[in-house]
Amino acid sequence: MAEHPDQPHDADDYRHLPEPIRLEDTTTSQDVVEAPDPRMGRDTETEWLLKFGAG
Repeated sequence: MAEHPDQPHDADDYRHLPEPIRLEDTTTSQDVVEAPDPRMGRDTETEWLLKFGAG
């Protein structure tokens, strides 16, 4: 690539791509935590059925 950012890139800069990185070799840049359960452990489908279906 060009050494100075203000200079335009040559077409030769884009003829060869870098080697691909395997997914197994990647890491996260932030801590990963599991998403909270949106149902909070409740059976929302049964609750909906009892509230609206058995009326």
